[in-house]
Amino acid sequence: MVTPEPLPPQPAVRNAPDRPDGRAYVVRGDLDLAVDVARATGRPLLLRGDPGSGKSSFAAHVAWQNGWAYHEHVVTSRTQAPDLLWSFDHVRRLADAQAQRLKPIDAYVEPGVLWKAFAPRSARAHALRALADRRPRMHGGRRPVRTDTADLCAQSVVLIDEIDKADPELPNGLLVPLGSRRFTLSQTGLDIEPEDDARALVVITTNEQRELPEAFLRRCLVVKLEHPEPEELVEVARAHVDAYYRPFTDADLLLAWELAEVVRDLRDNAERRAQRKPSTAEFLDAFHACRKLGIRVADSDERWRTLRRMALLKQDNVA
Repeated sequence: MVTPEPLPPQPAVRNAPDRPDGRAYVVRGDLDLAVDVARATGRPLLLRGDPGSGKSSFAAHVAWQNGWAYHEHVVTSRTQAPDLLWSFDHVRRLADAQAQRLKPIDAYVEPGVLWKAFAPRSARAHALRALADRRPRMHGGRRPVRTDTADLCAQSVVLIDEIDKADPELPNGLLVPLGSRRFTLSQTGLDIEPEDDARALVVITTNEQRELPEAFLRRCLVVKLEHPEPEELVEVARAHVDAYYRPFTDADLLLAWELAEVVRDLRDNAERRAQRKPSTAEFLDAFHACRKLGIRVADSDERWRTLRRMALLKQDNVA
């Protein structure tokens, strides 16, 4: 038995503005109950809200908090329902055919996020077989690949991010797979069945740029994420500092409150003018910039006026 080659070192995320690990998240409102209800009913959890309100990072937080596996797929205008179940590498197959080294059809199929969540052992075994088919042959046979799946996590969180970016047929195409948790690979005819011990929480986000089909909404639990109040923004800032920097000082607390009040006023003003409101993510950008650069939240500070315009307003013609 040959041990799989180690994965290459993963890039550090300490300085990344949108951290994917889920450690720094403040759960608000009914989100904890929503997770319990979604798991009890087996229904997807659809999170609505403005961009930057914390919808996507909530899924990563649930996975991190519970020690569950985490899978995500960011939807684009070209995404189709099967892309969330599996993908087929047409380009590689064409190249192999032209080079007269065509592999078995399974070698070009890659499990998608829902396959990994609904049938993790099946997805892992398939991925390893495909890898073995693609590796060079040694000593007259295939190079062996480790197929032990005992260490797989049966519980997982799947994030389907920004589903409203896709064609309306995407949500309709997911009705059966999300309901039955089974599907058939069109290239091979293989039926993928849900594994008894696999429990998956499916979190779907929408920025409400496009109306979702009623049939899809009926099959989801829906939660609206509102903009946090100032005291909640302060707790968000505290969570990020505690998770990544430490310590959260009295100066940080004062800065967080000053920025939270600015954001509240800007949101009130934006609502009156029917304009875009600054998001929680933008509040964090301003907080980290002020904290690291020593910028004071004061109109007399030219750097603050510039930062306010760049990070929060993002409209040159707004005072």
